[in-house]
Amino acid sequence: MRSKSSTIRTHRAVTTLAALLAGALALTACSSGDGNDKGEGGGDQTPSGSTVTLPRLNGAHLEVAAVWTGAEQANFKKVLAEFEKRTGASVTFVPAQDPIINFLGSKIAGGQPPDVAMLPQPGAIKQAVQKNWAKPLGPDALKELQQNYSQGWQDIGKVGGKQYGVYYKAANKSLIWYNAKVFANAGAQEPKTWKDLLTAARAVYDSGVTPFSVPGADGWPLTDWFENVYLSQAGPEKYDQLAQHKIKWTDPSVEQALTTLAQIWGKKDYLAGGQDGSLQTEFPASVTQTFTGGDQPKAAMVYEGDFVQVNIAETKAKVGTDAKVFPFPAVGSTAPVVSGGDAAVILKDSKAAQALATFLASPDAATIQAKLGGYLSPNKNVPVSAYPNAVQQKIAGALIASGDDFRFDMSDQAPQAFGGTPGKGEWKDLQDFLKNPTDVAGAQAKLEKDAAAAYGSGS
Repeated sequence: MRSKSSTIRTHRAVTTLAALLAGALALTACSSGDGNDKGEGGGDQTPSGSTVTLPRLNGAHLEVAAVWTGAEQANFKKVLAEFEKRTGASVTFVPAQDPIINFLGSKIAGGQPPDVAMLPQPGAIKQAVQKNWAKPLGPDALKELQQNYSQGWQDIGKVGGKQYGVYYKAANKSLIWYNAKVFANAGAQEPKTWKDLLTAARAVYDSGVTPFSVPGADGWPLTDWFENVYLSQAGPEKYDQLAQHKIKWTDPSVEQALTTLAQIWGKKDYLAGGQDGSLQTEFPASVTQTFTGGDQPKAAMVYEGDFVQVNIAETKAKVGTDAKVFPFPAVGSTAPVVSGGDAAVILKDSKAAQALATFLASPDAATIQAKLGGYLSPNKNVPVSAYPNAVQQKIAGALIASGDDFRFDMSDQAPQAFGGTPGKGEWKDLQDFLKNPTDVAGAQAKLEKDAAAAYGSGS
């Protein structure tokens, strides 16, 4: 059985965060950040302005594994560089492949596990503990966590009551980004409801631009689409039940959500490249093709989390002016708020590994990456002013204001075999549904068969 963890929240709380986000995202002005945090102190344990004391680790070497690529990886390396500067340790970033649990398994089998891994699912943390790979956090890291994180973010890093994970990175996965010029040309308005979204899509389509860019080549964004529709339409209680497989994927609530999704996924002319083109589009391209091409981009809107800003930065579009954002519209009575995140987990226990976990739990580490954009921290003591634009500042402020009141990404709570493996389980089943959105019953049957196998195996 999977722990309910901190994902069991109240309907009222979800409503509150949705309202916060709605107000937050009305802001579109850009403010500037300096884009970097150079740090001070030349490697002292507690440089000026630091909130955390780190030991001297001269001669120590650490390997940190994560699936991050591109700007996300480059920005995280700047955080690791600050840790090196403060401690004297050296840190190597190890690029990992999805699913990271399989990647780590091969490393461990070969006798070369990384010291620390950034795990993107609570289910992966649980697996790492069950396999006796993960090591509990020591007192210094625990102290930082307790000072800087709400109880909910602490709890999802626990297994069996012990703390194994530091949620270094969070994501607000209830956002739709849009090309402001296209919306203006089409006379489209930011939608508040699913019906409004369909109206906006029609206006965009009538103006000569395809409404949506959907990265079907990657299964995980499809799960996020489903989760937002399902949470808003079926409600938080059903969401928690489905997340734990206490109700089946053949439940009428799943049928309703898939049928709703098909109102967009089933319209070939509403998807950049149609269904076939979507299934060949990877996530980074789904963003960049929405914000390039002048008056005729390949699409007007792309759904995904706050981290979309990293990919927008690869274009000439500016967040807040050219690229704007609205909360995922309410499908039911309440707009959804789904969160995700990546946790640092120690695989090789040492003074240096514990020090890195402690650093990553501090405001110091997160503030460096916050200034670089495309990043959101669940650390409540990171100053909101550290984020580089008004949109990101408000998204961060709303996340922190929510406290424990959030729903964690459903597929990330599932066993890896169902919710986190390319070409298998929910990822593959929703890709197949995108290919043929008329077969709702068939999609439900496949989802249930794969979920039953994965949850039954205790993965």
